[in-house]
Amino acid sequence: MREEILMMGKRAREAARHMANVNSGVKRQALELMAVALERESQAIGSANEKDIQAALEKGLSKPKVDRLRLTDKVVGEMVSGLREVAMLPDPVGEITRMWTRPNGLRVGKMRIPLGVIGIIYESRPNVTVDAAALCIKAGNAVFLRGGSEAFHSNRCLTNILQGALKDAGLPETVVQLVGTTDRDAVLDMLKLEEQIDVMIPRGGEELIRFVTEHARMPVLKHYKGVCHLYVDSQADLFMAEEIALNAKVQRPSACNALETLLVHQEVADKFLPRMAAAFRKAGVELRGCERTRMYVPDCVPATEEDWYAEYLDLILAVRVVNGMDEAVRHISTYGSDHTEAIITENFHRAHRFLQEVQSSLVLVNASTRFNDGFQLGLGAEIGISTSKLHAFGPMGIEELTTTKFIALGNGQVRS
Repeated sequence: MREEILMMGKRAREAARHMANVNSGVKRQALELMAVALERESQAIGSANEKDIQAALEKGLSKPKVDRLRLTDKVVGEMVSGLREVAMLPDPVGEITRMWTRPNGLRVGKMRIPLGVIGIIYESRPNVTVDAAALCIKAGNAVFLRGGSEAFHSNRCLTNILQGALKDAGLPETVVQLVGTTDRDAVLDMLKLEEQIDVMIPRGGEELIRFVTEHARMPVLKHYKGVCHLYVDSQADLFMAEEIALNAKVQRPSACNALETLLVHQEVADKFLPRMAAAFRKAGVELRGCERTRMYVPDCVPATEEDWYAEYLDLILAVRVVNGMDEAVRHISTYGSDHTEAIITENFHRAHRFLQEVQSSLVLVNASTRFNDGFQLGLGAEIGISTSKLHAFGPMGIEELTTTKFIALGNGQVRS
């Protein structure tokens, strides 16, 4: 297997060299052909995914994990839409991002170029296969994929479809490659390919991400947790706050941008929390609250210190009553994971202060945390969400899959 992984890496490197010089029209055509192929092969995708779902249920995988694995018609439709949206986005490759002139007349600039080969190790979520391929191709990269064993049939089916579309577009099939084994040693073999893979992106649970970070010989773009907060200010529209909090927690609780901790200003806690708790209870959410929260919601579970750090990825929510903005920001700074935070307020100055003081990858005002997503933010799709700040911070779209090189234009200058 080690030799096979090495050969895949070499093929990916060769494909990346080819992709760096492919024009925008060809890349756009390839992505459109991929979208058409996914639509045409939707039945085959569904059959492959059903094999994975049945195996997951037989193994007793948790409901959140099965949810992340499922390719519904809606999810397939979103993959198709994502391909087409990425296809129509401006091509970043070759863009001159900045230009300046030195005293000697030398013109210096920065040009955007592909990263090269992107390695992605991911669990569940077979839609990552398509999102990753779309973004890497648009940015002129090759992509080397290793999906989780629980999604093996789905990932293999999707990869075969994408490779067929690449061939139809006149591009190397090796632009998109999937490791064809569920052997865990293949992951370690990938992580040693520092000469073939330029950057590694792990997507999955904290255990996987820490494993990749520990063993990778190349740079890693990552986020360990999505401990996302929503702060309901004393000057919040409470009906809006209720709707947003419910959406952020319930719409897809297994997502990394789902709400995990609700912070409520003490001045509105008596009005907001009993009604909010009833809405959560109806949706099947278990509440774990601080002492002050339990004054207004007596039947909620007492919160422990561990609850403030928790990424539940399930219908469980930690709730804390705070004295005001200072305490809310301090709580987020102490227990957060730099992922996604939101404030509900009608006060412009408090909203602006929250935007300035909270240093997470996406900070929202009067909107659900569920919007921290490349597709929702207009990136077409995302290859992951980085909380490591170097070289990307937040959802990683096309631009985050490029870097810049210096260029210099002279007319005979020499250094004295």
